[in-house]
Amino acid sequence: MGLGQVAPGLGRVAENITAHEQMIDEALSAGVDLLVFPELGLTGYLLQDLNAEVAMAADDPRLAALAKRAGAMTTVVGFVERAPDERLLIAAALMEDGGIRHVYRKSYLPNYGLFDEQRFFGAGNRLRAIDSRLGVRLGLCICEDFWHLPVPYLLALDGAQILINISSSPGRDVAATTEGGLGTAESWATIMRAYAQLTTTFVVFVNRVGVDESVTFWGGSQVIDPAGDVVFGAPLLDAGLFTCEIDLDDVRRERTAMTLLRDERPEFVLRNLERLVREQAGVPQGPE
Repeated sequence: MGLGQVAPGLGRVAENITAHEQMIDEALSAGVDLLVFPELGLTGYLLQDLNAEVAMAADDPRLAALAKRAGAMTTVVGFVERAPDERLLIAAALMEDGGIRHVYRKSYLPNYGLFDEQRFFGAGNRLRAIDSRLGVRLGLCICEDFWHLPVPYLLALDGAQILINISSSPGRDVAATTEGGLGTAESWATIMRAYAQLTTTFVVFVNRVGVDESVTFWGGSQVIDPAGDVVFGAPLLDAGLFTCEIDLDDVRRERTAMTLLRDERPEFVLRNLERLVREQAGVPQGPE
């Protein structure tokens, strides 16, 4: 598989598309089956009022051209989507067999620190795993989604065997003394290993690099196997196509040894979520 750790130019869509085309060609030459680009790889992240200018519909000819170029290779591309109702959404397109198979819209929009996404974007409201030509189900999500427990949980329950998170994570605590040298990277590594183990899935995390408006994005993309072990880690701050091999049979082997996903009780979770919602709404409770 391939991790497209690119450094998109802010608002420079044509240049970013060219960079994606070049990396798609490189991945095809290397025999890559699954290529993943980061969040908003076609536009850059800190767009602010540029969002409306760079947004494109899911059927935009430029996206279709990228899908055609990728051919049979399963490819995930991040962009700003303009919905039919004119809402703007942070989106990920799953491309296969020369076309766009599925578009996922970011569900959780951060509004803390330097993040101001709720000001500019609408939130997605549908989360589901998708069958792929690779013979496995893929669960797509975007950056902040992974900081909310329901996302990996629901995708795994829906049959995902590979969880793909595309990200534009900026560097924080750069001077902090941590094993990885970057506090943000350490936090991501912790939650990704936990999700891989608890859901017995592969976790593929692809983060961008480069600088937007003096904010640095740290890269450090990773692939983690269903046992929680790091299969591959891309370098911090360096752009490039990074490839590794994964054995999809690891999912079957780990789920046979660790029956965590089989033993989940979604009806139990639903019943208690409904109770919590009623209690928080002040609705009188009947007998349990």
